[in-house]
Parts: sequence; structure tokens; C-alpha cells
Amino acid sequence: MFGTVAVPVWLLVLILGFAAVSFATHFLFPSVRWFFRRRAERALSRLNARLDRKIDLFKLAERSDMVARLAYDQRVVEAAMAHAAETGVPGEVAFEEARRYAREIVPGFSATVYFGFGTRAAKWLSRLLYRVRVGKVDQALRQIDPKASVIFVMNHRSNLDYVLVTWLVADRSAVSYAVGEWARVWPLSALIRSMGAYFIRRGSRNALYRKVLARYVQMATEEGTTQAMFPEGGLSLDGRVGPAKLGLISYIVEGWTPHARDVVFVPVGLAYDRVLEDRVLVEAAQSGTRRFRNRPVLVAWHGLRFLWARFRGRTKGFGTAAAGFGAPVSLRDHLAAGGTVEALGERLMAAIAAVVPVLPVPLVARALGDGAASREELGARVQEMVARLSEAGAVLKLPPVGGASVLDEGLEPLIRRGLVSVDLKPVPKERALLDFYAASVPAVEVSAPPQT
Repeated sequence: MFGTVAVPVWLLVLILGFAAVSFATHFLFPSVRWFFRRRAERALSRLNARLDRKIDLFKLAERSDMVARLAYDQRVVEAAMAHAAETGVPGEVAFEEARRYAREIVPGFSATVYFGFGTRAAKWLSRLLYRVRVGKVDQALRQIDPKASVIFVMNHRSNLDYVLVTWLVADRSAVSYAVGEWARVWPLSALIRSMGAYFIRRGSRNALYRKVLARYVQMATEEGTTQAMFPEGGLSLDGRVGPAKLGLISYIVEGWTPHARDVVFVPVGLAYDRVLEDRVLVEAAQSGTRRFRNRPVLVAWHGLRFLWARFRGRTKGFGTAAAGFGAPVSLRDHLAAGGTVEALGERLMAAIAAVVPVLPVPLVARALGDGAASREELGARVQEMVARLSEAGAVLKLPPVGGASVLDEGLEPLIRRGLVSVDLKPVPKERALLDFYAASVPAVEVSAPPQT
């Protein structure tokens, strides 16, 4: 009973290792997790105290729990069984496919990453590249029901839209974005997922996938998660605010009931003096395809050149980037008035277009038209356009010191980039790019210049 048992050293090490892991699992780790969870809860309480819209528990749930909750949702299970019957695959295979979609979609939000790194990085990058301005904030935004689910709906001008809006609403809430396939590249995907974004497959026709995605969007909306989406479904190729693709909006409408909390859409209009991807977008428009050419080496080279010039004081960035926030649209009120999903999409896109700020470079690009006989003529045309746009209620975000500064700030970048010659004639081979910027400004009637 008390005899000696000889064991190899490697076995002794293995036994001690298992004992250490067992001890840590049952005694040490729970205490450590409890300690850090208490600290995290206190930090989150302080964070929620300064946010207009609190971070909801749905966003803070363990990702594994959210994946299970979504995969075992009754409507997802029913969709998996219907998928199995339609395709002839075993039920467990269909269910595992649904679980795979759930794991792909569900984010893993981290308040530390979002507010400790994400919003600060977004602010630094936005200010590094642009002068950031807020063109308009509708006063009705102050009256939104605190219990309502808020969804920011925006025009999609640049991949920097995510960065700009994340910073601008950081003092109000943490925003959960719907992002496309471009963001599913490691390690970018892990960072984006920790920022609360959820991935979507644009254009997928798989009925089971669409049901899993729909249920996630509906569950997030039911729980009050603040979301952001681009109803156009992709970057604008011509500079205009396009029509809405109703996928995500229809999911929200289908999942809403009159007894649920209200859903409030906040229109956001975004504008840039310089869209960093402008040439890529124009090329895609000319080719008739949305397949963008990926040039990571070229992008890195231009990025390094810009940083070197920026820190040496050789450039001040790419002009102005601005956002306008329009009057909120209540889903409850819209449906109560007999509105349809299609009407809602049209209403939201019109509201977005109405608050897209007018900036100097796009304004001058629009005023140039087929050129101008002189700088004085172009200046007069710009001033008349400003007056007409102001009468029409457009959101103007222009230099406050007068028409001459508007002309200088808008014209100089166009000449420097070779889109316009020094004698104010559009360069023929760059005409598509000049039109890309001009199209973002509403068309207004301008009197013809006097004949000489």
C-alpha cells in the first residue's frame, strides 16, 4: 500500500502539468476572470454614463453564446430543415451549414478595442487626411426616444466612410456596421469584428444564408443595437447618391412588430473634396463592372509618400471631408401611414441626398461645365451657384471668408491633379473624373455668361 512506484520523468511532468491545468481551471481562472470582469463592468458603467445611447447587452454577449443563440433560433432551424428537404442533404448537414453562416456573421464586440483604439485611430486618420467638418445636425435628432433602435443610413462615397462616421458619432454610441467581403481579410477581419461589425455576402442568393443574416439583423434591432448601413449596397461609381437596395432594410421591416421598440433611421450625407479611390471607381464605371482592381503595393507606396510629405509640412491633406445628419425617420410612423418598404427606401435615399454637404472641389467641378472664358467668369458662376443652392436648402460647407477663397480652394487641387488646365479647360482624358466630382453637387440653373 505504501510501496514506491517508479514513473518516467516525462510521465511525471505530464501528470504535474494536468494537475496544474486542473487547478487553474477550477480555482485560479474563475477568480481571475471575476476580477477582470468586475473591472470591465465598472469601466463600461463609466463609458455608458457619457454616451447618449448606452452599449446594449446584446453587443456585450459572448460571441460563442450569440452564435449559438442565432443558430438555434426557431426560424433559422426551420430554414435549415427546409434547405435540407429542398437540396436532399441530411438535416444535421444543413444545420451545420447554418451554424457556419452564424459564425461568419456574428461579431465579437470589444469596448476596449472600439473606444480605446478604434475611435482614436479613426480620429487621427481622419484629421491626418482631411479637414473634417460637420455640415448639418438636424435638431430633431435630440428628440429620439432613448429606447428606440437607431440605424444610421449613409451614402457610400469611400471606404473611409466607416472611419469618418465612427469618429463623428463616438460620443453618442458604438456603431455596428454591415461590411462586405472586402473586410474578411486576416488580420483586418479580426479587428473589424472586434469593432462590432458584422460581415455580409452581397448578392448571395442562398436562401438559408439570407435567413441567418435576416435573423441576426432582426435580433440586433430588437435588442436596441445602434447600427450603420449603406443602402446603396456599394461605393458610388458616378458620384451620385444611388437608389436603395432593400435587403437589410426589408429584413428590419419584416422583423418589426407594433409592440416592439421603434426603429429610427438617421440619414447621413457624406462628401469629400478628394475621394481616395476616385480613379478606381471611375475605371469600374467605364468597364461596367464592380470588380475593383486590387493594387496593395501601389496603395502602400502612395501612402508612404503622403505620410512623408505630410510630416514634412509639404501638404495639408486632401481638402475637406464633411458629414450632414438629417431628420430622423420613424419606422413606426412610416408604417402607420401605410408606407411600404419600397417607399421607405426612396424616402431614406432622398433624405440622405438632401444633407450631402457641398464642398469647394465638387462645386468648382460642377461650375466649370465646359470651361470658362476667364477666372472672373468662373468666380461669378460659382457665386451664383452658391446663391441658388442656398435658396434650394442645400447643405453648404464652404470657406466662410468669401467667394474668392471658395474658388481658390476648389480650383487649385483640380489644376494640380491635371483635371483642369491652367486656362480653365477640362482635360479631355480626365473628363470622367471631373464629372465624378461634379455629379455629387445638385444641378441648379445658372445664367449664361455675357457674349463678348
